[in-house]
Amino acid sequence: MTTPAPHRGGFVFLDPEQGRVLRVVPFQYNPDQLTRTLRPQSIADGSGDRLEALRLYGPPRETYHVTAEFDAADQWASTAGPEPPADTGLFGALSALESAVCPTSAQLTTQHELAARGMLEVAPVQGPMPVLVLGPRRVLPVRITDVTVTEEAYDGRLNPVRARVALTVRVLTVDDVGFAHKAGGLYLRYQQGRERFAALVGYGPGAVGYSQL
Repeated sequence: MTTPAPHRGGFVFLDPEQGRVLRVVPFQYNPDQLTRTLRPQSIADGSGDRLEALRLYGPPRETYHVTAEFDAADQWASTAGPEPPADTGLFGALSALESAVCPTSAQLTTQHELAARGMLEVAPVQGPMPVLVLGPRRVLPVRITDVTVTEEAYDGRLNPVRARVALTVRVLTVDDVGFAHKAGGLYLRYQQGRERFAALVGYGPGAVGYSQL
């Protein structure tokens, strides 16, 4: 009997306009743990308005904290595709993640040229849309809010060969992008999945120990 290969988490970066895949950056190792924070959008504490106490104004602000580990010694052992030059260490993997929060050099040059022509307002550049994949049941459109890289070992040319990348992301909801956007559709599927799983542990009013509520 063949054991199925484990799912690998990671990021998929999409074109924000067309939704096509621009780049896939898998985690070398799935994280040992992650931290999630859900902050409800409800009436502020202490408002005194009893009619608003249980009202929810939209999806919660959901934040994920994930740490990805990378090791150049075996980073390509189970990955299909061409192997990078041996003297680059982890620069490829690290740069792929860091580039998600950096305007490209072409975008910066274009902005500079527009400003030099006297444009009164230069629109901020738009980066790729990150999708955090944590197995088939959690495919999350996100905005990366923080990237912390800890380089732990180097080769003789000071290329990093072992590193940890701590990432903080906020889940994008229909409040952020609308229902027609690709990210809005991904969020709705994620929320629908959460509702289906919540229904699996629902109990009726006659459940033992709760009948007096």
